[in-house]
Amino acid sequence: MGICAAIMHRYGVDAVPHLICGGFTKEETENALIDLNFLNINNVLALRGDAASFDGRFVPDPNGHEYALDLVKQIEAMNNGKYLDDNIKDGLKTDFCIGVAGYPEKHFEAPNLASDLAFAKAKVDAGADYIVTQMFFENKYYFSFVEECRKAGIDVPIVPGLKPLTKLHQLSSIPRHFYIDLPDVLVDEIQKATTPKARQELGVEWLIAQSKELKAAGVPCLHYYTMGDADTIRQVAEAVF
Repeated sequence: MGICAAIMHRYGVDAVPHLICGGFTKEETENALIDLNFLNINNVLALRGDAASFDGRFVPDPNGHEYALDLVKQIEAMNNGKYLDDNIKDGLKTDFCIGVAGYPEKHFEAPNLASDLAFAKAKVDAGADYIVTQMFFENKYYFSFVEECRKAGIDVPIVPGLKPLTKLHQLSSIPRHFYIDLPDVLVDEIQKATTPKARQELGVEWLIAQSKELKAAGVPCLHYYTMGDADTIRQVAEAVF
């Protein structure tokens, strides 16, 4: 929270803190939202969060939320002046812009894409203002996802999420951790590259090409998952914008 405030007030950049269900009670979430509102940080991303590595499946806090949908409902309730304490009547209305996650290749826990889209629609109906997608490495997945969302009645902006693939070990770690496919051409080129620098250059070129195509298609904006690799993202951004 403090980092978000520092970024916003020092650099004039709209920081977007992530609120997750896992490990937090509803009261702790409300307190965090009150503090964010006080700091004039009014753009948040509402996520369920991942399962703890030792659990194997997501286990909510006993007094917290089980689904991102419930978190969205709590934030939207505060936007309407409704707090957890029923004794608070006509409470201060917050003005949070609420983002949620979307999955062009389907969330791995959803039985099929149709049910996953239904979950996304429920979050939008509950008050979500925009969607940020999970990373993908072929733009066809994003375009298809947007098309299916529109058919399902989801009309909020859908922001593509992108990540550079620049290291050999990511060919196995990314599909394993994020349950997404990697394109054959990119995999082949990364495997054939003989040096770390060559792999880095291939990943950067791929991400630049992805970004330019999406930008030309008129996407709302581009979201990059830096994963601590700010230099690569800076290189990409300089080539795209």
